[in-house]
Amino acid sequence: MSHPSEFYFPAPRQQKFCSQCGTLNVRKLLEGDNRERDLCEACGAVHYQNPRLVVGTLPILDDKILLCLRAIEPRANTWTLPAGFMELGEAMDEGAARETQEEAGVRIELGQLYTVINIPHVDQVHVYFLAKALGPELDPGPETLEARWYGLDEIPWENLAFKSVSTTLKHYLRERETGHFETHHYSLGLTKR
Repeated sequence: MSHPSEFYFPAPRQQKFCSQCGTLNVRKLLEGDNRERDLCEACGAVHYQNPRLVVGTLPILDDKILLCLRAIEPRANTWTLPAGFMELGEAMDEGAARETQEEAGVRIELGQLYTVINIPHVDQVHVYFLAKALGPELDPGPETLEARWYGLDEIPWENLAFKSVSTTLKHYLRERETGHFETHHYSLGLTKR
C-alpha cells in the first residue's frame, strides 16, 4: 500500500510580491539558471524558494520509543516522532530539542544525528537525532493529542504519519541489536514535477 503523503504534489511555492519594494513579482527563467524564479522587475530582486527543514528526535527510554499522536494536519490522528519545522536563528539540534519539548514535554539528552531524509516532492528535508529520555514524564503540547511510550514490539506501524518516521524507526530497530548506530541519508518519494 502506498503511503498517503507519497504522491502529494503541492503547488509550487510562489512569492507574489517583492519583499524589498512591494511590487508584484513575475515568475521567469533567468539567464544561466535551471528553473523559474520569482523576480521583481522593478528593483531586480530575485526571490529564491528553498526546501523546508523538519527537525526532530527519536526519544528512547530503556526499551521504549516515544511517539506523538498528531492533533494537526497533515495526517492528524496518526503517530509520529516529535518533530517540526526549524525556526530561523536556531541550529538543527536546538530545533530538534525544542520541538521535542513542545510536542511531548519530555526531558531529553540529545544524541547523534541519525537520519537525514530528502523528500523533494514536498520541498522538505527531515532530520532526526537519537535522544535519551531523562525520565518517563510527558506533557504534550497543543499539536499533540497524546504522547506515549511504545515497547519495541508495540509500534503502530499501520498508523504512522510519515514514511520518514517509519524509515527512521526501522533503522533503529535493526541497529539496536548491535548497539552500533550510523547516520543514514535517504531520498524518499517521487521527484517534484
